[in-house]
Amino acid sequence: MDIAKVNGYIDANRERFLAELFDLLRKPSVSADPAYAKDVHATAALLATHLTGLGIDNVETCPTKGFPIVYGEKVIDPSLPTVLVYGHYDVQPADPIDLWTSPPFEPVIKDGKIYARGACDDKGQMFMHVKAVELMMRTEGLPCNVKFMIEGEEEVGSDNLGDFVKANKQRLKADLVLISDTSMLANDVPSITVGLRGLSYLQVEVTGPNRDLHSGVYGGAVANPINTLCQMVASLHDADKRITIPGFYDGIIPVTAQERAEMAKAPFDEQEYMRDLDMNAVEGEAGYLTMERCTIRPTLDLNGIWGGYIGEGAKTVLPSKAYAKLSCRLVPGQLPDNITRLVKEHLERIAPPSVKVKVTPHHGGMPYLTPTDFAGYRAAHRAMQTTFGKAPLPARGGGSIPIVALFEEELGLKSVLMGFGLDSDAIHSPNEHYGVFNYLKGIETIPFFYQYLVEELG
Repeated sequence: MDIAKVNGYIDANRERFLAELFDLLRKPSVSADPAYAKDVHATAALLATHLTGLGIDNVETCPTKGFPIVYGEKVIDPSLPTVLVYGHYDVQPADPIDLWTSPPFEPVIKDGKIYARGACDDKGQMFMHVKAVELMMRTEGLPCNVKFMIEGEEEVGSDNLGDFVKANKQRLKADLVLISDTSMLANDVPSITVGLRGLSYLQVEVTGPNRDLHSGVYGGAVANPINTLCQMVASLHDADKRITIPGFYDGIIPVTAQERAEMAKAPFDEQEYMRDLDMNAVEGEAGYLTMERCTIRPTLDLNGIWGGYIGEGAKTVLPSKAYAKLSCRLVPGQLPDNITRLVKEHLERIAPPSVKVKVTPHHGGMPYLTPTDFAGYRAAHRAMQTTFGKAPLPARGGGSIPIVALFEEELGLKSVLMGFGLDSDAIHSPNEHYGVFNYLKGIETIPFFYQYLVEELG
C-alpha cells in the first residue's frame, strides 16, 4: 500500500466522503425512542445501499426482534485472512435539544469539526471503514477478505446481537474483529485501546411506611427512606474511596508496574482537566493517579437518586419510598453477575429493620483486555505508526463495550479497538462532534491495517 496513492485518493474524494457521511448523520436513528423507528430502518437501508454500490457481496439488512443488522462481505480468497468489521448505526437521543449550538441532525463543520448526533459515536467512525474498503478496492485492491456487521441497537444494549451471532457463526467466521468505537489520547498522540471496563447496573428501592406521612405528626418516630438510603449509599465507600462491599475486589487481575509506567507516558494535565470540568480538586481511590482511577480501577457510583416531594414550594412530607440507580464499572477479573449479587446482598444486609429494600438488577457487561502480542494489535500498531509518524501508546478505556466479550465467547475472536475519536468529542452529550482530521485519518490508516495484518499472519 503506497501512502502517496492513499492520500491522493482521499484528497480527490474528500468532499464526497464528507457528503456521504452527512447523509447518514441527517437520519435521526435513535434506537431508544419508538418515534424514530422508521428513521432507524431507513438508516440501515441507506448503509446497505452504500455497501452494495461499493461492490460488497451478499449485502443484507438482517431482521432481528428489534432493528436490523446490516451485513455484507467481500471474500476475494478464502485462504487469505478475514477481517470482521463491527460498528453501529444507531445513536443516542439528542436531548436536551436547547443546549445544541446547531440542530443535532443537520450536520455542520465548525472549526474543523463535524457537529451532529452520531458524528463520532458511531456513524463517523463506522463509515471510515466503508470508505477505507472503497479506497482499497479502487486503488491497489483488497489484500484480504472483509465482512461487515453493523447493528442498530448498540445504544440500547445490543439485546438481539447475541442471537444473531450465535445463529451465524459460520457466516461470521474471521480472524479477528476490527472496531472503531473508542478514542485516541490526542490527535498528535495516537493510541490503541487495549482494555475496557465492564458494567453492573442496579436500581434500589427503599420502603418505609406504607404511605407518605405528615413530617410534623410522624417526624422523628418513623424511618425516612430518603435518610436511610443516603446513609446506606454513603457507607459504600471508606475514607480512602475504596468500595466497602465484601468480596468486591476479589479476583481482579493486577496491572503490572510496567503497564502502569506505559500508561503514565500519555500526556495528561491535571490542572487543565479540572479547569475543563470547572472543579477545584479531583478525588478518588487512594494510591492511584487520576487517569488510573477511571481506567484500571473499578468504581461504584450513584447515577440517580430520588424520592419525596421535588415540586415548587414546600410540602412537609415523609415519603413512603426512595430510589437510587447505581452502576459499577468493572475491571478484568471481575464478573458482572457476581458483582451484581455482591452489591444486592450487601444492600439488603446493611438495611435497618425499619425499612424494606428491593434491589433490581439491570444490564451488565464483561470487562475486556486485548493482548498486545497478537497479530491484530501488531498490525494496528504498525498502521498508526505509518500514518501518524509515531508509535501509538497502549491505552485502557474507562467505558464498556459488552459485545467485545461476546465476540470472543461465541466466535473465538479477539477484537482490535482502533478508534480515532477524542474524549472531548462530547459523545452522548449536546454538541457531539468529530474532527474532519480524525475522519480522514481513519480512512488513511485502516488500509495499512489490512496490509500489515496479511504480513503478520504470514
